[in-house]
Amino acid sequence: MERMKVNPTRMMLTTLKKRLATATRGHKLMKDKRDELMKTFLEVARENGRLRQEVESGLEDVYRSFTVASAIMSGEVMEESLMFPKQGVTLDMEKKNIMSVEVPIFSFQTEADESADIFPYGFARTSGELDTAVSGLSDMFPKLLELAAKEKETALLAAELEKTRRRVNALEYVVIPRLEVTIKYITMKLDEDERGNQTRLMKVKDMMLEEAIRQRRKKDEECLG
Repeated sequence: MERMKVNPTRMMLTTLKKRLATATRGHKLMKDKRDELMKTFLEVARENGRLRQEVESGLEDVYRSFTVASAIMSGEVMEESLMFPKQGVTLDMEKKNIMSVEVPIFSFQTEADESADIFPYGFARTSGELDTAVSGLSDMFPKLLELAAKEKETALLAAELEKTRRRVNALEYVVIPRLEVTIKYITMKLDEDERGNQTRLMKVKDMMLEEAIRQRRKKDEECLG
């Protein structure tokens, strides 16, 4: 791992040690978040799969009824029968927070005319299969909204999980090792400088001692002379 290009000073060493401590704490927190996100994602994904199977099964029945109705009725009658729906839908969306991820919650209100009838046509020219298809699709609508919300929730959690995983890997394999290598380098450099200073100090002391001895001898010689 390549070290950081910094000045090997004690102040820098202190700064990097603080950064390492922060990065280590952050790494633990991000790992905990990643693990919790994974657990939540798997639960949501399983629920999403169950919902999808339920919706697909229901839609297959609806499409089957529409297919039979289309075979029995003429295209013109089918188009006229479904041209003017009796019900309208107002869709609302709220958000909830899951592990710092905002996911959608859909709700709806049905707006109908005075009759509570969902069929926008008379029964004289239409088939029972069309009634079954329209009724089935109406019953499936809440599940379709629930599935749409769950699909979005799954996608958002997957994206957050991937982002968190990358941050964990960056801290674990890049940031923390690089800080450790740099701290080790600065520590060794400072120790080397300290040993050099000690060596120079000892040499200075030896020189001062030699000079003192020389001066002492000189004075002694002057006194004897």
